[in-house]
Amino acid sequence: MNRAISSYMKRKIEVNDRAGIRVNKNYNSMVVEAGGHENMSFMEKDCRNYINKVRRLQLGEGDATAIQKYFLKTQAQNANFFYAIDLDESGLLRNVFWADSRSRAAYEEFGDAITFDTTYLTNKYDMPFAPFVGVNHHGHSILLGCGLISSEDTDTFVWLFKVWLACMSGLAPCGIITDQDRAMKNAIEIVFPNTRHRWCLWHIMKKLHEKLKSYKHYESIKFALENIVYDSLTNIEFEDRWKEMIEKYELQSNDWLRGLYDERRRWVPSFVKGSFWAGMSTTQRSESMNAFFDDHVNSKTTLKQFVEQYENALMTKVEKENQADYKSSSADIQCSTHYFMEKQAQGVYTITKFKEFQNELTGKMYCEVVDTKEDGVFLKYQISEDMIIAGKKKSVNFTVIFHEFDSQVKCNCSKFEFRGILCRHAIYVLIKHKMDLIPDKYILRRWRKDVTRRHTKIKISYNESNATLEAHQCDKMQKTFDEIKELAADSEEKCVIVMAWMQKLKEQLSNHDNVCGSTQPIPKSPTGRSFDNCVNEISNSKKILTPLAVRSKGRPPFKRKQSKMEQIVRKRKEGEKKSTSQEKNTNKRKGMKEFQIVESDVPPTDKISCDIVGTQESILFTDSQNAQDGHGGMDDD
Repeated sequence: MNRAISSYMKRKIEVNDRAGIRVNKNYNSMVVEAGGHENMSFMEKDCRNYINKVRRLQLGEGDATAIQKYFLKTQAQNANFFYAIDLDESGLLRNVFWADSRSRAAYEEFGDAITFDTTYLTNKYDMPFAPFVGVNHHGHSILLGCGLISSEDTDTFVWLFKVWLACMSGLAPCGIITDQDRAMKNAIEIVFPNTRHRWCLWHIMKKLHEKLKSYKHYESIKFALENIVYDSLTNIEFEDRWKEMIEKYELQSNDWLRGLYDERRRWVPSFVKGSFWAGMSTTQRSESMNAFFDDHVNSKTTLKQFVEQYENALMTKVEKENQADYKSSSADIQCSTHYFMEKQAQGVYTITKFKEFQNELTGKMYCEVVDTKEDGVFLKYQISEDMIIAGKKKSVNFTVIFHEFDSQVKCNCSKFEFRGILCRHAIYVLIKHKMDLIPDKYILRRWRKDVTRRHTKIKISYNESNATLEAHQCDKMQKTFDEIKELAADSEEKCVIVMAWMQKLKEQLSNHDNVCGSTQPIPKSPTGRSFDNCVNEISNSKKILTPLAVRSKGRPPFKRKQSKMEQIVRKRKEGEKKSTSQEKNTNKRKGMKEFQIVESDVPPTDKISCDIVGTQESILFTDSQNAQDGHGGMDDD
C-alpha cells in the first residue's frame, strides 16, 4: 500500500491537532469518514509521524523563536494583540505575557475586580501559568491576559504586573484577589499602590486543620473561628469575638493566628465587604480557569503549543458568553411577584443577575421591621431576618439607613457594595416607602443586558497565519465543496451530474499543471506586507533562546491530577535531575534584565527601538531603568 496522506487529510489532521484532539481519536474520526480501515491510504502511525513532523518544522528554530514568530504573525493580523517577552542576560526566554484584543476590550467593562493565581504547572518547561481573571455580565470567568513565568519572586511579579498595566493602557484594577504569597503582596504594593488587595478566604480557612490540629480543643476552636469569620457583621464585632476566642482557648502564642489578625483587613469578610468584588471571595475562578486549560494541554506541551491552545480555550469561553447573551436577550425568566421592580429587573439584568435579584426580592418575606429611628434627614431601620443556619432557625438583625429625598438606601450586610445587587433588607425598605422601581444608581451597567459592549464585537478566530498557502486554498475550496455535496446528496441524478463535472474538472486541472505553475499571490497582513516578510524580520532583532526547565521556589512538582503514565515518567525523571540546572536557575536572574514589548500604543518610555511589524516597536528595559523606578533587586523571603 502506498501510504500517502492527501492534502485534505493533512489539513484535517493539523486542524484537529490544534483543537486538542488526540492522535488516536483524530485518526479514528477519519476512518469512520472513509468507511473503514480498508479505505484508508495511511495508518495511525503515519498520522502520528506527520503531526510530529509539523511540530518539528514549526519549532525548528527553537521554541522561543517559534513563539515570537507566532506572536508577530498574530499581531500582523490584529494590531491590538499585545505581547511581551522577558529575557535573561544569556538571551534565554524567562517570562512571557500576552493578551488578545478581545480581552483588552473586555477589561474596559470588567476590570474593576480581578483574581490572580499561579498554581498551574502543565507545560514542558514547568513554567507556572499566571492568568488575570475577571467576571463578566453573566457571572462567568473571563481571561484578561496571562503569562508564563519562570519563578515566583517579587521581581518577576513586578515585571508581569507592569507589562499587564501597560497592556491595559495604564488603568489599574480597583481590586485584586490573590493567595497569601509575600512576593505577590510586595509586587502589588509597588505596581498597584492604590488597588485594594485581599487574600483568598478559602485558602486561609482550609489551613485551619494544618495550623490548629495540635490543640486539645481543636474542633471547638475551629467551630468558634468559622463563626467569628463568617457571622461577624461589623469590624468591632469581629475584633471583640476574636479576642474572646484567643483568651478562652489560650491561643496567644500562635504566630499564625496573630499574623492573620494583623492582616485582618485583607481577608475578613466584615472588613472587605464594603468594596466591590463582583461577588468574589476566593481565587478559585483563576484555579477553575487553570483546570479549564488542563483539557487543552499536557506536561509535554511546548510554549508555542500552549499559546495556540490558549486561543482554542478562549474560543470556548467566548462561545459560552455568546450563548448566554443570546439567551438573555431572547428569553425571559418568569416573574414570581407582582412588584414593578421585578419586571424592571427582568428587562435590564442578564438572566444570571435577574435570578440573583429575584432571590433577594422573594427573600423579603423573611424580613420584618423591629425598630425605626430618625437620624437627622435619615431613617434608620432595624430589620430582623429569619434564617436557617446549620438546620436551626435563627433571627439576625440588620441595619438599613434610608434617605427618601435622593432615594439612598444602605444596609450593613453590604451586599450591594460587595456584589452589585440590592439586598432583601434594602428592597424591604424601598417597598415600604412605596417605591415601585429600583433607583437607577442601584442597577450597575456591568450586570445589564441592554447595553452594547465593545469586546462582544471583536471576533476571536483561529490563527491561520501558521497555515501554508496550500492550507488556505484547501479551506477556501472545502466550503464550496461542502455546499455542493449538501445540494446533491438527496438525489442520485444530482450526484451523477456532480461526479461527471468533477471528473472533467480533475482532467482540466491535471492538464493545467502541466502547462503552468501556481501564480497565486502570497497572503498579506492588514499592513499590506506578507506574513513571511514580517516574520523574517525577526532575524534583525535580538536572538531569543528556548528556556531551561525551571522549578519555582517552594512550588510542588505538580498541581493537577496526573495520568498513570505521567506519574511513572515523573518518578523516573526525579532521580535523574542534576543540581547544576537548579544553580543555573538561581544565577540566571543576576545581571542585565530585559524584555521586549511589541505593541502599537505602549505608553512612552526610554527605549532602544527597531521597526519590527508596521508601527510596532521592540522595547528593551535594563536594570538601570528598574533601579530608577526603585524596583530592582527585590527577592521574596
